[in-house]
Amino acid sequence: MKAALAESEMHRQDPTKQGGSPRAHRLPASPRCSRSGFTLVELLVVLGIIGVLASLLLPALARARAKAGAIACLSQVRQLNLALLLYAGDNNDRLVYNLGGVRGFRVAPELMELNWVNNVLSWELDPDNTNLAFIAKSPLGPWLGQSTAVFVCPADHVLSAIQRGAGWSRRVRSYSLNAMVGDAGPNVLAGQNVLNPGYRQFLRLGDVPQPAATFSFLDEHPDSITDGYFLNPGEELEWQHLPASYHEGAASLAFLDGHSERHVWRAPSTLRPPIPDAGPLPFTVSAEDAADHRWLSEHASIED
Repeated sequence: MKAALAESEMHRQDPTKQGGSPRAHRLPASPRCSRSGFTLVELLVVLGIIGVLASLLLPALARARAKAGAIACLSQVRQLNLALLLYAGDNNDRLVYNLGGVRGFRVAPELMELNWVNNVLSWELDPDNTNLAFIAKSPLGPWLGQSTAVFVCPADHVLSAIQRGAGWSRRVRSYSLNAMVGDAGPNVLAGQNVLNPGYRQFLRLGDVPQPAATFSFLDEHPDSITDGYFLNPGEELEWQHLPASYHEGAASLAFLDGHSERHVWRAPSTLRPPIPDAGPLPFTVSAEDAADHRWLSEHASIED
């Protein structure tokens, strides 16, 4: 009986004993082989995600870059202003020569060599547009370390078509000095600037009654910058020289107490695009659009 049960158990465990054919040994099922690349759908999903991230990040990066440029511009007008104040401190309180090179009375070339800048910018291939020799001659140069970068706003790459065609990358100056600040040479008679009658010309730093409210340097529109002598007669609602608006509709200004600030322009007519021949100059300002012109006039000088 025990032998029969043992034989029956052997038949149950060995399929060859059950009359069936022998079966090959089967390996455990292996997982599906891993792919070496992405499917088209997966690639499209990844590209879509990258596109969404780029659309979110690029405007933020552009704003950050613009903000950095505005900060650098503000720093540069502060440096120019500090050089102006140090010059006055070393010259018995007298402010630097600030002469109009292309308007009003013609200034003798030897006098222009004493000017804070002696170059006159244009949209032609004139050497003044690229020649950096004026920096070595500038009376403010010793307090600026003869730096070339301090005279150019980081946002100013404006050139005319013929200048770009000549391979230029930029002109050499973006800033001007308030025409009512400094010795204007033959334009000064009886303490007034003949080009802005009724307003005081500040020849000495001590002549300025409100230095915190009187601007010195600003970045000027590239279409009007010419000789670095920023003048708009206070009695005329007319832009002869136009301030720049590179920095989200604002310009950088320095003041004679040593501080600098970013000023946002309010009038649409002030916000001319930074291109050659952006609009006829001079042009009359309407009473509704006069807020910016009045603000600059009030911060340029005082009635005398």
